[in-house]
Amino acid sequence: MYQEDTIAAVATPAGEGGIGIVRVSGPEAERIAQEIFSRGTGGNGTFRSHTLHHGTIRDPRNGTILDEVLLALMRKPRSYTGEDIVEVHCHGGPFLVRQVLELVLSRGARHAEPGEFTKRAFLNGRLDLVQAEGVLDLIRARTDKAVSVAVGQVRGELSKWVGELREELMDILVQVEAAIDFPEEEIELLRRDELTNKAEALRTKISGLIASYEWGRLFREGARVCIAGRPNVGKSSLLNALLGEERVIVTPVPGTTRDVIEETINLGGFPVVLWDTAGIRESSDPVEKIGVSLALKHLKEAQASLAVLDGSLPATPEDQSVLAAVREKRGLVVINKKDLLQQLDVQWVKEQAPDKEIIPVSAKEGEGLQELKQALRSLLLDCSEEPSIVITNVRHKAALERAEENLLKATTALRMKLPPEFIAVDLQETKESLEEIVGAITHEDILERIFSNFCIGK
Repeated sequence: MYQEDTIAAVATPAGEGGIGIVRVSGPEAERIAQEIFSRGTGGNGTFRSHTLHHGTIRDPRNGTILDEVLLALMRKPRSYTGEDIVEVHCHGGPFLVRQVLELVLSRGARHAEPGEFTKRAFLNGRLDLVQAEGVLDLIRARTDKAVSVAVGQVRGELSKWVGELREELMDILVQVEAAIDFPEEEIELLRRDELTNKAEALRTKISGLIASYEWGRLFREGARVCIAGRPNVGKSSLLNALLGEERVIVTPVPGTTRDVIEETINLGGFPVVLWDTAGIRESSDPVEKIGVSLALKHLKEAQASLAVLDGSLPATPEDQSVLAAVREKRGLVVINKKDLLQQLDVQWVKEQAPDKEIIPVSAKEGEGLQELKQALRSLLLDCSEEPSIVITNVRHKAALERAEENLLKATTALRMKLPPEFIAVDLQETKESLEEIVGAITHEDILERIFSNFCIGK
């Protein structure tokens, strides 16, 4: 599981940059730094921990100077991994950074696997598993709200909440186990009504945490929304307006959009991927037919739809087909071109899409866009108030669902006055499910699966 060797990797993104960082962690990190780093003032002496040192990186095999750098040493246990860490901050050319890494590897370090630095932080007790997964969420966050949720996870807010749930469970479990140890006093020790109420209250809290997953998943992964409509209703103009830039070619010629255009917007803190698709209509043009087929495919895969109609013209059979295609899909109806004289029968639209909110906009003039964004955000989040604690990881959700299921079994056993041994088994399994979340109980294959998703160098 954990080799006590020294690992190294590039910790900054690939490509050119102002700075490149080569990170080294393990028992030989300081020795390698002494061999390849020379202070500008002469001898290295003893490195001071948690301090930047200025000097050069030099290949001891031939004396070649690779770069002028800053070097940081962070001695254990006050480091990210809980081991000695050295970071070489060199100029950010990809060839140069690779040279520095290869020099470090030549002095005895091993190239790190994806996520191995964070994995060592977990194994050395610097982070629990929830915090480690929060690091990955932080790296992948695409909006300020996603960053906020991930930072809370890294700081241990979810871990603390799960710990409190576990403590409440332990209060119940201790009483049940006492009744097992002292069977002659079972009636006094096992206050079933009181324990049932406690277990129910705990299950309610766990259920609330499970319910926050959809909210958290949206902030972590975003939602996919398909913009659908017949040709020339202003789908591409709407996309450009929502993005605030001319991303898609717009012409008066119907059928200009043939492929699916994908762009992401920030809707009040969570990312939404918008798909601008070809106009849906019958066509003999083989290229346009492919575009229509792609539009219908993306419409099916999207979490929600924006069905766009042209408010300046009466409804057409193609409009009716579009509304029929989105009938089973969660979404909004957008009536575009409100800056022009309106000829579309809104009552007809309501009859065709009775369960969908209708938002009039002018993509050209920018009218109604804020109302559209707010309506789309409310539709996707499907709740008015953000939960105080949010889970974003399907692993956490699955463990909580197991805990809820076992707690329900324990509650049922309490009500049925079954022997305390049966109740204790269900409560113990509930406890193990909660401990799995923070990594108190782990399996090697689970750890490998989690940390393999990280980039190399983190």
